[in-house]
Amino acid sequence: MSEYQYYEFLAIDRPLSGSDRALLRDISTRATITAGSFVNEYQWGDFKGDPDQFMDCWFDLHLYLANWGSRRLMIRLPERLVDRRVADACLESVECASLRSSDGNLILDIGRDELDLEDWADGEGRLAELAPLRAALLGGDIRLFYMLWLMAVEDGDCDDHDPEPLPGLGRLTPALEAFAAFFAIDPDLVEAAAELSGGSDTADLPIDVVGEIIAALPDPEKTLLLSRLFSGDPHVGAELRAKVRGRAPRGDAKTLVAARTAGDLRARAATSRRAREQVAARLQAAEQSRLAAAAANAREERLAAIGLRGVEPWDEVEAEINLRHAAAYARAVDLLCDLKIIAAARGSIDDFDRRLRLIRERHGRKPQLMIRLEKLG
Repeated sequence: MSEYQYYEFLAIDRPLSGSDRALLRDISTRATITAGSFVNEYQWGDFKGDPDQFMDCWFDLHLYLANWGSRRLMIRLPERLVDRRVADACLESVECASLRSSDGNLILDIGRDELDLEDWADGEGRLAELAPLRAALLGGDIRLFYMLWLMAVEDGDCDDHDPEPLPGLGRLTPALEAFAAFFAIDPDLVEAAAELSGGSDTADLPIDVVGEIIAALPDPEKTLLLSRLFSGDPHVGAELRAKVRGRAPRGDAKTLVAARTAGDLRARAATSRRAREQVAARLQAAEQSRLAAAAANAREERLAAIGLRGVEPWDEVEAEINLRHAAAYARAVDLLCDLKIIAAARGSIDDFDRRLRLIRERHGRKPQLMIRLEKLG
């Protein structure tokens, strides 16, 4: 396959109506369209629609990839549920992402091109792995913005003295891990960022603590949330998680440390990379030694077996030569090499030379064989 492009869109908050699907079908006759998705793959040609229009009108998530190294992820978020000041501050130095307003929503657009990917796979299942990032953002977990800042650090768009936007990544969710892999973010840089956590991760909050936080919410606020839930508002759960996150215990203040800089993370990543490469080099050297020892043992066993066969190997050499083709000549010469080693070990090299001289006399008109015999000296 010389070219491959994959487009997928998901509708989360509102399913597509029949008229929506009809409009989308007019744009693409080949796409797989359901009430919640639009998927199309191309081995030739190109997408006839406009991803920006698709996100403005119909969808909450979009993933694009191409086998020449292009990656794109778009996320639509209700504007009222996003702290725009925090988002803009995190994205200030990020060239690979943008945030724009669209009819009461914010569209987060992330893209990277010409990625050098060792393992390439198609797009199926990728957006499902990344979809929880949207719910996490709406629930107040803004570590995706930290990941975007890391991309800027890796791309050289941040100065060494620029501070990290959050006090560490902490333990990554599967969706954040999938995001780092999808956009090929330096794993050593991600590991360095994840070594610290600002203590704002509420994923492991005990259910009784969550219950206490919710119980402490003002009654009018709880009534409003329940009324909206009854009415089918898709964002009530995310808002409640954000409220719990905002009121969760932050841990012992003594454990908090000063924000690291882009330079700190680059240095830590470089140290981790060197350590990992040193471990890999030691493992590779140990494996090479093991393989060399195994090859040496196998050769000794082979030579011992040949030595027990008397003159039979010489007959085998003749049989191979008489086949008169390159592969047989190669096998004959390899066997002669083994016989020479055995003769040298036994002190019978004169007998070997005599037999080899006779072979040369009998088969001197086989130039390809004579060339191969030169390796015997």
